[in-house]
Amino acid sequence: MSAPLIIDAHADTLYRRAGWPGQPCDLSLDRLRTGGVALQVLALFVGDSPDKDRREAHLQRMLAELEMLKREGWTQVDDPFDLRPGHPRLMLSIEGCEYLEDGLHTIAPFRQMGVRMAGLTWNYENRLATPAAINQTDGLKPYGLEAARELQRQGIALDVSHLNIPGFYDVLNRTNAPPVASHSNCRALCDHPRNLDDAQLKALFMAGGWVGINFFPVFLAPAGQRCDLDTVVNHIDHMHQLGGAGHVGFGSDFDGISAKPEGLDNPGDFPALLRALARRGYSPADLEAIAGGSFLRYYERITPSARHETRIKKPAPSLDLAGTG
Repeated sequence: MSAPLIIDAHADTLYRRAGWPGQPCDLSLDRLRTGGVALQVLALFVGDSPDKDRREAHLQRMLAELEMLKREGWTQVDDPFDLRPGHPRLMLSIEGCEYLEDGLHTIAPFRQMGVRMAGLTWNYENRLATPAAINQTDGLKPYGLEAARELQRQGIALDVSHLNIPGFYDVLNRTNAPPVASHSNCRALCDHPRNLDDAQLKALFMAGGWVGINFFPVFLAPAGQRCDLDTVVNHIDHMHQLGGAGHVGFGSDFDGISAKPEGLDNPGDFPALLRALARRGYSPADLEAIAGGSFLRYYERITPSARHETRIKKPAPSLDLAGTG
């Protein structure tokens, strides 16, 4: 069968390259091509310190690495539909909106550089919201709600992956478009604060949102349990049982995680994951949606006036989905 378009909604390659120059990364153009990845979202990560000066310095290093990737042959797109299978594209997100704390005027420059998704927090409380790592009591702050609506107005999807539960529902119920959880899993299968519970997942799917499955074993399986391709499929299964068909895809967290599931070490292993899904009974139409189609249809829902379908070029080359990987 011909390969579906694969889209990965979250990787920390810019942060890794900026923080550990010269060290090997999970992502490379060759691995993206091998895996059939048509679009890779790369995060501008707020960093591992709440110090503003350190944060700004690291942002500049990440932007320098972005330019280096372009010189190495990577192609950035502003529109997720501007794809050419066999030629991986990158799109930008923000992970942690500390970058936007100084006022709404700070949003436009990020939109102009191609940011199309923004996580309101990482693991620090900021002027916008409180993450799950801090507490489960505080919702969006007044400026956070204002900034969230402005981000949406400028065509930037809201990412709830690190938000606490009250913040999640504030985004869902008090803003103007459904959000994404770019790299989150099922709390029913792995009880971690970073995962979404069944009520959150049902509400997100009913609203028209989208979830990218995170490949970090800590979020996939309880400590001490085996984590492999089937573990990832289990989370996709559970989401589908909650109404997630057409609303679930991939958010690997490559280059931001210290361990991976067995058989899923880098983007070159995406075909093995698709084969695992096929063995579980997922149809070609299901695979198309999970691989990337559901992500594109999410962006159609939040930008309905655009004629996106004409932007994707020719069909993807065939990948071996019938193999044994």
